[in-house]
Amino acid sequence: NEALEVNSVPYKFIVTIRPKEGWQVYSSAQDADGRCICTVVAPEQNLCSRDAKSRQLRQLLEKIQNMSQSIEVLNLRTQRDFQYVMKMESQMKGLRSKFRQIESNRRTLLTKNFQELKGKMNDLQPLIPVLEQYKTDATLISQFKEEIRNLSLVLTAIQEEIGAYDYEELQQRVLGLEGRLRNCMNKLTCGKLMKITGPITVKTSGTRFGAWMTDPQASPKNNKVWYMDSYTNNKIVREYKSVSDFVSGVESRTYNLPFHWAGTNHVVYNGSLYYNKYQSNIIVRYSFESGRVMTQRALESAGFHNVYPYTWGGFSDIDLMADELGLWAIYATNQNAGNIVISQLDPLTIQVLNTWNTEYSKRNAGESFMICGTLYITNSHLTGAKVYYSYSTKTSTYEYMDIPIHNQYFHMSMLDYNARDRALYGWNNGHQVLFNVTLFHIIKTDDES
Repeated sequence: NEALEVNSVPYKFIVTIRPKEGWQVYSSAQDADGRCICTVVAPEQNLCSRDAKSRQLRQLLEKIQNMSQSIEVLNLRTQRDFQYVMKMESQMKGLRSKFRQIESNRRTLLTKNFQELKGKMNDLQPLIPVLEQYKTDATLISQFKEEIRNLSLVLTAIQEEIGAYDYEELQQRVLGLEGRLRNCMNKLTCGKLMKITGPITVKTSGTRFGAWMTDPQASPKNNKVWYMDSYTNNKIVREYKSVSDFVSGVESRTYNLPFHWAGTNHVVYNGSLYYNKYQSNIIVRYSFESGRVMTQRALESAGFHNVYPYTWGGFSDIDLMADELGLWAIYATNQNAGNIVISQLDPLTIQVLNTWNTEYSKRNAGESFMICGTLYITNSHLTGAKVYYSYSTKTSTYEYMDIPIHNQYFHMSMLDYNARDRALYGWNNGHQVLFNVTLFHIIKTDDES
């Protein structure tokens, strides 16, 4: 086995308040001294149909097509007007002949020719607006020429920026790299938390307290976001098809839960929402697909309704979370003197599969999250918070730590790890944020049994 630190950056979520479509970091690696070994970046799968260059090219194409139609109309009108000009030329020749006749015999033909001349002039009258239209058309053509010249410059600049690759070829290369990257990442075993960086502010919305999350069990193409504002007196879950839609506020669906929730420590796992039913120690499993409660079960002896909350309160007695190993509940009991209890749950039945008692007071914990079967606990929800304590369910041992976490907006009411994105989701005083984590990984070699 070869040991290294992998900076597990969430590959789907390098965004700002107004995100730009673009290349995103999948993962990077460091050696034991912290020196960068490599960083893997690639555009998301549908980038080529959605990025800024593609939109600009599409807009230019539509503009040129519109210009082409205008020029075609102008051409037809010019052909029509040309017939008028030919007629005008013939009539001018006739006028010149008449003038010669008048000059040779002014007295005898003056009256007759004057009437004929007046008639000819009347015939020429409709040609005057034709000539005016020619002036307008000439101006329009000049404008077209200038606009086409400008468009050509823009297209040339974009082509130089894109380089030699066309989008289809680039897309195939990206898909190939994505497959190779996933194969590589699948070789990563569970790791130990070494560092937390960030946060990245995704959005600012809602009250001071709330939760937002994605499903770690969802397919790579499923990037739905669920949003639950406030820690009580609410039953509304808002769904967004992607992080971009979430940032833009474009909801795809709203769910009205049958029971109010307590706290902000909910989790979406394999298509279901798990949450603590208000004023109880009952855990509810709600299926988004069927829109109904599939299971509900009391967590035996668990304190609830601010008996054993985190330091910030908010009915945060029972914390539901998921990691690489499954579904977990973090809570406290009288039997364990108010210290944190860790239970692994069956996702279908919500039955407790196994339980570990820690010696860390639940009321002294700011927040907690599971990574690879190890519980990490922060010592505060306020400025200066750090990961202070960890408990491994694999070895049933604990360790004191000192990993700072930047509490940018001074009040953390939700912090949860997502194993698919390898990132921490946080609700930081009305700001939805993401933290990157650095894990110490063991890489499986191909010759390993």
